[in-house]
Amino acid sequence: MELLRFFTAGNVDDGKSTLIGRLLFDSKSISTDIIETLTKQSKTTGVDADIDLALLTDGLRAEREQGITIDVAYKYFSTDKRKFIIADTPGHTQYTRNMFTGASNADLAIILVDARNGITDQTKRHSIISSILGIPHVLVCVNKMDLVDYKESVFKQIESDYLEFSKPLNLSKISFIPASALAGDNVVTPSENMAWFKGKSLLEFLEDVEIFEDTEIKDARFQVQYVIRPQTQELHDYRGYAGSVLSGSFKKGDQVKIFPSEAVTTIEKIEKNTIEVDEAFANEPIIIHLTDDIDVSRGSTIVPVNDLPVAEKELEATICWMDNSSYQSGQKLLIQQNSFRTKAAIKEIDGKIDIHSFENKESDGSINLNDFCKIRIKTAETISYDSYRKNRKTGSFILINENTNSTVAAGVIG
Repeated sequence: MELLRFFTAGNVDDGKSTLIGRLLFDSKSISTDIIETLTKQSKTTGVDADIDLALLTDGLRAEREQGITIDVAYKYFSTDKRKFIIADTPGHTQYTRNMFTGASNADLAIILVDARNGITDQTKRHSIISSILGIPHVLVCVNKMDLVDYKESVFKQIESDYLEFSKPLNLSKISFIPASALAGDNVVTPSENMAWFKGKSLLEFLEDVEIFEDTEIKDARFQVQYVIRPQTQELHDYRGYAGSVLSGSFKKGDQVKIFPSEAVTTIEKIEKNTIEVDEAFANEPIIIHLTDDIDVSRGSTIVPVNDLPVAEKELEATICWMDNSSYQSGQKLLIQQNSFRTKAAIKEIDGKIDIHSFENKESDGSINLNDFCKIRIKTAETISYDSYRKNRKTGSFILINENTNSTVAAGVIG
């Protein structure tokens, strides 16, 4: 069964958590005991309803008390057609880093817009982040239509305003749905109050929207997570390289190149679940055996010799700074791409991205919490990669403070 990963974003009071709660509740994806618990808890929230649907995702005590979402809340549910992973991301500007994290692996962005307020700075900010991350689909959900008397003219104006604003963002596909999360209009079933809207309900859209599968990426990429050497009497000469196929496929007998050493060898055999197979595909955990005894360690990347990635010690990237402490010039960093890690330094800050206007601003040399910057990174070892828009698995990374071992930034290449 297909899996759709999507995230919701919007202003603090646009109803993201309520929308997800309504989606789960009306699709009967919540067990009876959870409903009973939430019904009891809802009596303390002051909501004019039998159940406060937002409590399904606002799991932290502090969030419930403040009525906002601080952390990224993940929920899982399924229908007869699909499985879903939902990331409910924070609406406050100061939690941009959380939103960036929740959105990084999504197939779809649901951007909520309050029908009363229209397009806001937060709408623009979340759309720009979706563009930077190359999210395949953006769905603009115009919520709280019940508070504007379900007027088609209000929906059409927001649709027009958003399309005009988003022209320079190069978003792949944009769709629009009018809804009322609180009343349930157009969330799971079509709304009788908006008969003028001929499109699908939110759930129907989620079940039918096209998913760009990892299996569609043809470039074969494998990164070693663990070198297996039992050195037992029975397996004295055993040497296998365990990991998951990041993209593409590998076959027994393929001639491959190893990075960063750039050694060339051949795949002798492939194991999957202790059984030898002729071919392995994207997302499958496998063990690769090579014909030559060469230098391969955790983080080494294996690729076909006729399908090479970019391999350099310098790269251009866009990062979101996640550390409360600002970047210090000359700061010692580590770059980690999946299981590959090496020392790195920010060579140059090419500019900052205005997260509200998408304009590139000249750098003043500083990088602060939640800043988006275009930078050049120099690495101690050769790093092999593809551009993020071509392959998310090899085109993304994190930066780590070498002294504290804390993650200070996340980035996309190209």
